[in-house]
Amino acid sequence: MAGTLAGKVALVTGAGKNIGRAIALTLARDGAKVVVNGRSDTEALEAVAAEIRAGGGEALVQRADVSEETAVAAMAAEVAARLGGVDILVCNAGLRRQTPFLEMSFAEWREILSVALDGAFLLARAFAPQMAARGGGAIVALSGISTHLGTPNRAHVSASKSGLEGLIRALAVELAPLGIRANCVAPGAVDTARGASAGAMPQSLGRDEGIPLRRKASVQEIADVVRLLAGPEGGYVTGQTIHVNGGAFLT
Repeated sequence: MAGTLAGKVALVTGAGKNIGRAIALTLARDGAKVVVNGRSDTEALEAVAAEIRAGGGEALVQRADVSEETAVAAMAAEVAARLGGVDILVCNAGLRRQTPFLEMSFAEWREILSVALDGAFLLARAFAPQMAARGGGAIVALSGISTHLGTPNRAHVSASKSGLEGLIRALAVELAPLGIRANCVAPGAVDTARGASAGAMPQSLGRDEGIPLRRKASVQEIADVVRLLAGPEGGYVTGQTIHVNGGAFLT
């Protein structure tokens, strides 16, 4: 499979469905070998890998919990042994819960932060040396704008995404001398299959109110921006949060 990402290896976390799946397929379409990662749904991960292979690409399934240090270290070692390392790291894995702040347990708070924020820390720390050894690379993390969309009861999700953006800005500075760029993509309302734990879509968003473009994004529209930042076309972009929200949040 030829493309501008030919010869590159990309790791996409949370790649079994929705935005992660679209990102994995898009990077594979443009020539990258893709490590398809998820925590538990092996069937979904294998389905994404099979779709990549059917299109002429190369995929490696790695089931690992990105919030567990030993699991991330083991995955990094396996990817290095099988594919020689990673050039593109997409930190897409995250959890969504809706719990009023005054009813929120510390365990739930930590659970949410452990995936999006701790996971990105562990992944970047494990894979940045591989990127540096391969001449540089790109880290793209998925944040978001839940509170601006009127979604209540997500203090932990908001904190994890805000922390993630801060981490990415710091990595952009520290890893730049190694040739590694780091950016965030912040989706607004996206047309995805929502898990029960994510809670109901606010009624206003269900009618696409509050979005100047009057519709939700497709998963492909999010994947295309990730693809831009991951490839040579985004070679002079680092330390940024790119909002993809149809105008729902204007800075």
